[in-house]
Amino acid sequence: MSEQKTVAIIQARMSSSRLPGKVLRLVGSQPMLARVLARASRASLVDEVMVATTTDPSDEPIAEFCEKAGITCFRGDLYDVLDRYYQAAKLSGAGVVVRLTADCPFIDPEEIDRTITHFHLTCADFTANRLPPPFRRTSAIGMDTEVVSFAALERAWQEAAEPFEREHVMPYFYDMPGRFKISVADWDENLSHLRFTVDTPEDLEVANQVYAAFDDHDDFTLQDLLVANARHPEWQAQLAGVKHKDLFEVDHRAKELNQGQTAERDEPPHDDE
Repeated sequence: MSEQKTVAIIQARMSSSRLPGKVLRLVGSQPMLARVLARASRASLVDEVMVATTTDPSDEPIAEFCEKAGITCFRGDLYDVLDRYYQAAKLSGAGVVVRLTADCPFIDPEEIDRTITHFHLTCADFTANRLPPPFRRTSAIGMDTEVVSFAALERAWQEAAEPFEREHVMPYFYDMPGRFKISVADWDENLSHLRFTVDTPEDLEVANQVYAAFDDHDDFTLQDLLVANARHPEWQAQLAGVKHKDLFEVDHRAKELNQGQTAERDEPPHDDE
């Protein structure tokens, strides 16, 4: 196992298009970002957890939250999230970077550790527990974990040019076969039909129901969650009509700012957090 410093960086911003301000909305008694931080901090293979938000004035509440909580917060570009991650990782002195997002209040510490372990065992440049088609997703939505060496992240930061590669951080690692050594930490059981994230009002309602079922505690495991989910089929039923975000979709606001173009999409724009 590598002795390099492993830093989990949670990307967060207030300007979600589907659910504005969601990262600081309450899930039970705590803001969602607090839930993600608490759970990620329990990963035994993570040395430090920090937040990467933006310099946009709308994200001042996130910076203030982190300051009060004693959490390191890096502020960078609103749309170039790859640059934001690289600068945050460089600031932290990370040798290994774990990418998490602030809209996953059920992220499992053991799943984070499992993905990090897979990264080291496969000697990969980049490891994820899910990738978009043609890869087959097996992890539950909301458990998304990506692990990358700082050296590989720096190369991607230097070379990536496509808008979706900059906004979605990691596509440069897998959108061209052979560019990097990648590995996928698949599950033996396919859990891809399960949704445990917060991207819509419906998701937030279910998240509150889940935390109520656990008496507002945030130390339940993924296995605990799966057992509870089986006892409460209404949770997933309430989310049956929610469309998951496209990993390659680019926020129309970034296109208008950086290219002077208007996005022409029927679906809501992709949010990076």
